[in-house]
Amino acid sequence: MGRKYFLLYLILLSFCSCATKYKSLNVNYHRATQTLDSIYKYYSVNNSSLLRETYPFQDTYKATYLASEPTSSVNQFSYLWPYSGVFSAVNTIYEVSGNKFYKEMLDNKVLPGLENYFDSLRKPFAYSSYVNTVSPSDRFYDDNIWLGIDFTNLYLLTKNKEYLKKANLIWNFIESGTDSVLGGGIYWCEQKKESKNTCSNAPGAVFALKLYQATGEKSFLDKGTRLYEWTKRNLQDKSDELYYDNINLSGHIGKAKYPYNSGQMLQAASLLYKLSKNKDYLDDAQKLATASSNYFFSKRGNINYLKDENDWFIAVMLRGFYELYTIDHNPKYLKDYQESLDFLWKNGRTEKGLFDDNQFNAPFKEKKTKWLLTQAALVEIYARLSNFKQ
Repeated sequence: MGRKYFLLYLILLSFCSCATKYKSLNVNYHRATQTLDSIYKYYSVNNSSLLRETYPFQDTYKATYLASEPTSSVNQFSYLWPYSGVFSAVNTIYEVSGNKFYKEMLDNKVLPGLENYFDSLRKPFAYSSYVNTVSPSDRFYDDNIWLGIDFTNLYLLTKNKEYLKKANLIWNFIESGTDSVLGGGIYWCEQKKESKNTCSNAPGAVFALKLYQATGEKSFLDKGTRLYEWTKRNLQDKSDELYYDNINLSGHIGKAKYPYNSGQMLQAASLLYKLSKNKDYLDDAQKLATASSNYFFSKRGNINYLKDENDWFIAVMLRGFYELYTIDHNPKYLKDYQESLDFLWKNGRTEKGLFDDNQFNAPFKEKKTKWLLTQAALVEIYARLSNFKQ
């Protein structure tokens, strides 16, 4: 073999190796990475790993999803929830691709930024809803659970014990938010222990089950099972299988139904089936998947499109559908997601590569500001769909 042909052979061999390693380099993968690029182009803060909450930047932005008034009247940076969405987004890209660039991005940009929210003044240690350079802000159990799930996922991918150490630290905080009121369950907010919400208990079950996968400690399997059963007993609407939002300390049910709540119970049921092989959990998961499809999608012609909902809620619901898909390999729900996400990319993406929240259906009404969490959610969705072989 001549030198020229040998070099060509090496180049082709290298290309094939990369193509095998980065098996998810498809349309959805490129959509995910392009949207992530737009996040860091338009939301970055100079000389910082932190990000803005909105684009264009509004320093007087008032978050409506907090338990108390914002800590500062000038909000230079995003709150923890949107920032954690970026953690999930980059984590998902790394998970589906194995591309070390995104592992380095996590270690050198995303996680250093996250530490600006870490509160080491109050015990147990945990992450606050806003940066730690201002007066202490509320600490939410669900915010911390999402982080704990991501740290555990990252440990499962890398076996780096520093990630597991973080996950265990967060779990200690989560356990401090439990008691015997209402027979168990996790509160929503440390400073406002007025309700126990599906958004803390369903992902709390997922978190515990993933910690069991990471450590093999049966106590985590037991805790995850108890949280799942508590949530099912207290917050499921038995008439349609879906999940209500919360129960307050007097037993009153907040009956709103959001995609992420049912989606996390779907993921928890799927994980419990994987871990126990108890077919009751698979039955729970498949019934809930059907119910979620019926409620959160709507028919237009022959296509089942997502209804207009918070994009991050939609991203978290996809985690549940995908977990079930790895068990029963029923492609229906992921195909429905793909139809909606194709439509959104074609019709709802701006020239800057950004999206408006809560818009999956025409006509699209462009809003003045674009929320960071919306962009992060769509990165996660496109990345996760890139791992779905149609």
